[in-house]
Amino acid sequence: MSFEIKICGITNVEDARAALALEVDYLGFIFYPKSPRAVTPEQVKQVLDELGAPCKAVGVFVNAPREEVEAAVEACGLWAAQIHGDETAEMFADSPIRLWRALKMMPRGPQPDPACWAAERYVVDATVPGAYGGTGVTADWEAARDVAQERPVLLAGGLTPENVTVAIRAVAPRGVDVSSGVELSAGKKDHEQMKAFVMRARKTATRGYRHAEN
Repeated sequence: MSFEIKICGITNVEDARAALALEVDYLGFIFYPKSPRAVTPEQVKQVLDELGAPCKAVGVFVNAPREEVEAAVEACGLWAAQIHGDETAEMFADSPIRLWRALKMMPRGPQPDPACWAAERYVVDATVPGAYGGTGVTADWEAARDVAQERPVLLAGGLTPENVTVAIRAVAPRGVDVSSGVELSAGKKDHEQMKAFVMRARKTATRGYRHAEN
């Protein structure tokens, strides 16, 4: 399995093109109205249509009804839906869409319990009361490593070009997921920071780094 990189919080076609030019694996779009990086299905469809190139677009949803999630996946042609709130596994138990699940590292273990979810990827994020990602706070890397040894984890939470190397070495994830760490402002990417992040992540991944083969 190759190391994976997701650039999240994309809001415009220029940033999407810049990310694809770096050959990242996934583009993330936030369908959470309270996020400063929030986009609508109509905006995402327009960005993807203007790209003129195939990509794996992942929609991030927070406490949205299943019907709303599935409708957005269908309308935008999303690769996967990343469930990032307080949703239960039962809500999506028989859903036909490809699911990713965000996990928060709590003192009692990852929440929700990843064993309850049949997810393709598990996105390990920081624990910030009242927030659902995009905070710039780093996750508990020691706890994240335990999860990454058993499941296909994308490490998120406060990653930057400056700390991505040590983060990968500490956690050994399947990949990394960055949003605020490569921004000029909320929803606007710094293309040089994106390039530096991707280059350093890939360099680390090819220098003796081995992730769990999940």
